[in-house]
Amino acid sequence: MKLRIAILLILSIFIKFSFAQDAEKAMDTTMYGKNAAVGKYADIRGFKMYYETYGKGEPLLIIHGNGGSINNFVYQIPYFAKNYQVIIADSRAQGKSVDHTDSLSYEMITDDLNALLDKLNLKQCYVIGWSDGGIEGLMLAIHHPDKVKKLAVTGANLWPDTSAVDPFVYNYALKMNLKGQDTIKKMKNVTPEMKNQLKLLHLLTYEPHIKLEDVKKIACPTLVIGGDHDVIRTKHTMLIAETIPNSYLWILPNSGHSTPIYYKDIFNQVVGAFFTKPYRKIDGYGRFN
Repeated sequence: MKLRIAILLILSIFIKFSFAQDAEKAMDTTMYGKNAAVGKYADIRGFKMYYETYGKGEPLLIIHGNGGSINNFVYQIPYFAKNYQVIIADSRAQGKSVDHTDSLSYEMITDDLNALLDKLNLKQCYVIGWSDGGIEGLMLAIHHPDKVKKLAVTGANLWPDTSAVDPFVYNYALKMNLKGQDTIKKMKNVTPEMKNQLKLLHLLTYEPHIKLEDVKKIACPTLVIGGDHDVIRTKHTMLIAETIPNSYLWILPNSGHSTPIYYKDIFNQVVGAFFTKPYRKIDGYGRFN
C-alpha cells in the first residue's frame, strides 16, 4: 500500500496536481477518452491501443504525457476538430491501452503511434505533443520524418538529468523511483497495476536519450514551447529550438508545465496559426522586422 501511494504521489505531480481545479473537473466529466460513439481499439504491435477521432480535414495527431490519457486535451480537441481530423490515443500502458509487459520506452511508444497512423492509412499529419508526448513527437519527426508535416511540442526534454529537468523535480522523481524499486523487491504479491506504475515512473526518471545530432535531422517546421517556470529548464527548451533547423521558440511568461491548460486559449491560437501559416526563415535584414 505504501508503494502504491508513493508512486501515485509522484505521478500526480505531473498529472493531476498540475491542473487547475476547473480543468480537473472538466477532465473528470468530459466525454473525451470515454466516447463510445467514436472510441476504437487497434491491434498495434502486441497490444490494443485505444484511440478516438474527431472532426474532418487534414489529420492532426495529439500525444499526451506520462500517466496521462486522451482527456488531458479537453481544451484542444474541440478547438482543432473544427478544422482538422483529430486523432488522439491512450499511449501504451496508459489510459485504456493496457500493456502488462515489463518493458516500456519512448521508442516503443513512438513506433506505436507510427503504426497507428499506418493502420489509419495516414501518410502525413500535423502533431501536437505535451511533456512525454512532446518527446514522442520529436522522435516521430526523427525516426519517421515522412509522417510529420508540422510539429508543436511543449515541455519536452532530450535527456533525464538536472541540465534538462528542474533539479527539485528530477531529484524527487529519482528518490521515489529508487524507493519504489526497493519496496517492490520485498513484496510477495505485486499487482500488474503496481508494476505498470513503476514502469511509467522508471520511464519518467531514466529516459529519454536523444542525441543533438539526431535533433538536427528534424526537417519539418517545429514550434518549441515551454513555460518560463516549467518542469523542463528554459535553457534546455531553448537548446531544442536552436538545434532544430526550421523552428520557432515560444516561452510563456508566468507559466509552469501545463501550457495547454492554464493558457489554453492562446496556446490553441498560436499553435493553430503556426499550422496554417507558411514557415519563414528569418535571417539578415529580416531580423529587424
